Amino acid sequence: MHNWFECKVSYEKMMENGMQKKVTEPYLVDALSFTEAETRIIEEIRPFITGEFTITDIKRARISELFFNENGDRYYKIKVYFITLDEKSGAEKKTAAMMLAQASTLKEAINVLEEGMKGTLSDYTIASVAETMLMDVFPFDADRVPAEPKSDEERMAELKANA
Repeated sequence: MHNWFECKVSYEKMMENGMQKKVTEPYLVDALSFTEAETRIIEEIRPFITGEFTITDIKRARISELFFNENGDRYYKIKVYFITLDEKSGAEKKTAAMMLAQASTLKEAINVLEEGMKGTLSDYTIASVAETMLMDVFPFDADRVPAEPKSDEERMAELKANA
């Protein structure tokens, strides 16, 4: 289960005309807590931003599924209704879920979603598709997790071995 956080980063950006402009850009980060989200967004964007930057806002993003597409340069928020049948009353029940698809166009976003949903057994309908302002999405990567800090004994043994 992913915990997505939308983090807004404010910094001085060099525009195409050579002028500096203060911008605030939203990013999506997979983290366990607000504190981890702040740490991860700083770590992720530091290589791409020269100068100072500020994390101006962090809020939980209720996204149940994310569909990546290498060709996409934008992110689209898609509201999907899963349709279930209540056996007692026989009535249809709709359960809303927000999903994110990476695509270049609105039509491509729908195709990316439908491709990702092929294996699902539930019936669903697409209620809405909207382009977001998200600049990038940073999913959790277990390979990039920093190692546990070494104890004093381990560091001393390592220094002696290297001497």
